[in-house]
Order: sequence, then C-alpha cells, then structure tokens
Amino acid sequence: MRKASVVVGAQFGDEGKGKIVDVMAGGMDLIVRYQGGANAGHTIVADGVTYKLHLIPTGVVRGKRSLIGAGVVLDPAALAQELEGLAAGGKEITPAGLGIDFRTHVVLPWHAAIDVARQANKAIGTTGRGIGPAYEDAVARTGITFSDFVQASVLRERLAVIADGKQKQLQLLGGHGPDAAQVEAEFLELAARLAPFACDVSHELSVAMASGKAVLFEGAQGTHLDRNFGTYPFVTSSSTTSGGACVGAGVPPSAIGEVHGIAKAYTTRVGSGPFPTELMDATGERICEKGREYGTTTGRKRRVGWLDVPMLRRSHELNGFTHIHLTKLDVLEGLPELKIAVGYRLADGTQTDLLPATVKEMDSATPQFISVPGFEEIGEAGWKLVAQEGIAKGFAALPEKARQYVEKVEKLVGVRIASASIGPERESIIWAGK
Repeated sequence: MRKASVVVGAQFGDEGKGKIVDVMAGGMDLIVRYQGGANAGHTIVADGVTYKLHLIPTGVVRGKRSLIGAGVVLDPAALAQELEGLAAGGKEITPAGLGIDFRTHVVLPWHAAIDVARQANKAIGTTGRGIGPAYEDAVARTGITFSDFVQASVLRERLAVIADGKQKQLQLLGGHGPDAAQVEAEFLELAARLAPFACDVSHELSVAMASGKAVLFEGAQGTHLDRNFGTYPFVTSSSTTSGGACVGAGVPPSAIGEVHGIAKAYTTRVGSGPFPTELMDATGERICEKGREYGTTTGRKRRVGWLDVPMLRRSHELNGFTHIHLTKLDVLEGLPELKIAVGYRLADGTQTDLLPATVKEMDSATPQFISVPGFEEIGEAGWKLVAQEGIAKGFAALPEKARQYVEKVEKLVGVRIASASIGPERESIIWAGK
C-alpha cells in the first residue's frame, strides 16, 4: 500500500496550506479534505488566476480527483455557489472530478442562524457559518447526512422532524430561523443537483492506495484551533491535526506517511482567543497590510504577531511533522529587526520553553524573544528573480539574512524546512536542497 501525505496548518490557520497543497497536488492522484466546513478558505494563484476555495479540495485547480470526507460538514448552498463560481471561470467540476462521502453531515440554515445568535450572546470568534451547531447534531445523532440529503423522501422526513426543534432553540437564543417550507424547497433543488457527487470516499481511498495511487489529505484550520488540543473554547469543532485525517477520511493510521506542517514566517490569528506574541503597534500594522492579512472566507482582519517557536514545537508533538513549509517570508522584508519567541515566563515567574497548556496560562504568560537581523527590501521584482535563481540554487538564492532566518527557525523547531514561499504564485516557492 502506498502511504498518503497530510498537509496540516501549524499555527492558528491561514498559514498558506492551499498554495502548498496546490503545488504538491501536481504529483498526486487524489486530494482529500478531511475536516471543517465552509468556515475555512484556501487562496490559490495559478497561471494568473486567483481561486478562492472553501469546501472543494484544492486539487480541482489541477484537475485532480478531489474528495470530501465524512469528517467535513457540508453546506449545500455554499458548495453549489462555489461550483458555479468555478464554472464561470472556465473550470467545470463534474462527478468525475469531485466526490462527497455519503456519511458527510449537512449544514442546515438553522445551524447558521443558531451560530449567529450565540455569537451575539457570547463571541468566541466563529464565522457564523453554522459549523459548530452542525457538528453538535452529528455527535447527538440528530443530523442529516449527505446520503439522507440526496434522497428526497428521506430529506423531507428528516427536515419535518428537525425544523420545529430548531425554531424553538432559536427563540430561546433570541434569534429567528428560516421558514421550514422554504428550506425544504431549496434543499430538494440542491439535492437533485448535488446527488451525482455522492460516493464512498473511505472505500475509494482504500482501493486507490492499495493500487499504488498517491493521496494527499488537506486540513482546513490550524493545529491550535483543534477541538481537543487548541486554545479551547476559542477553537473549531473538529480535529485539525494529522490524526484527524484518519477519522475524517476513513483510513487507518498506518496509511499516513509524510506529514507536512505549514507555518507563516510570522503568526496570525482571526477572531478571539489568546495570542501571546501579538503585535499591537505599527510593525504589526505593516505586516498585516503587506501580507494582505484579511480572511478568505469572512474578510476579517487578521491579528498579527511574531513567530512562536514553542507553538511550532507543540504542533510537531501533535502532528509528527516530517517537513515544515515556511510561507510569506517576503512579507518580513525591510524590517530592521525580527523577533522570535523561544520561551515563556509564566505568571509565577517560572521560565519555560513549552507552550502554556491552558488558555489562562497563555493569557498571563510573557513570551521571551530573541532578536535576529531583518533582511533588506528587494520588492516584487527582486523576489521573482530570487525564485528563478532558487530553481537551481535552493535556499542559497535567498538574500543572506533571509536565509539565516530560515535556518534559525529550522534549528529552533528541530524539523527540516522543506520550502520557503516568497510570493503568492506557484512559482514563488524555493525548495531546500535544490
């Protein structure tokens, strides 16, 4: 059996996973999304065209067979809109190119309304897309699976059972939900359109890997938004780690070979939650604007901070990285000094090189930084030249201080850095050892 590869965000999400998956997809047969929903987004720039994907796996950009696993929660309206957007751009997605597991749970309009109503009462930074409430129903065994969704008689029956309870739940939250008849009519239309995409993803993967096909699993959010090991309660509702690929797609742990961690050359976070290295100054604003740090899904401005090495080490503990890909290195150009968090001073004065385990500890901890020299500003044209030289020279093509920064991060984290991204395009990646 051929081993699969997994791409995992090593921070709070938005690390640039989509770009790395897109590049790696060139050598793959199947690309599989294993968790999350339309609350995440991947931005890919290929041949001058920008693709913004939320549910559909990144492999569709290269025409690869792309699968949505049972661990995802699927918003049918969002998926239909995404398919329409791709078709309008000349990329028609057919059932030969996209498959959706029968077991995947469906996000209902009431889920989104409940999500929004809860945020009005207590904000934890969700996108309001109904992802958490959909996972709640899945766990409570009251949800609608994609198999239910594509069978008209079953769908009608399940909606009739669910609608009244959801409306009552919304009333208690002070919210208001959609009309049940309208939801039924819209869903029946969507179901007829999406039914041809239904398949058994887990079985297809088993057969594919047994026959030697190359499989790549892509996660949606970052490690530190993991439901169990992230900064709870400021987390997502699924398992974002490499192990989540097994339960979300339906493959055994023995099927996983390489684990590729994706980390920005700095750190960002969207929404609420602890962020010890956050920059609340002009430097943070500069990085935010230069890095275009606004959410693909919501457009929300991202919080920005220095790179956090204890966070990356903890991500390695949870995921077992075989490689790390450092993204947006070029965004740091022109800063006279760069800082890297290498440890923490806790509230009781204790020094540690570990990431604080609880939100309370993280909120009160003071990051301990080392300073390294910044690297010169060479501009977009300069980075494109570096990328061209990198084909033959690898990291040696980087400006000296930029290369030293990459080498320093690799040494501190203890995982090989396989690539450094220096621009949004596919070609703007420099690979180590080349």
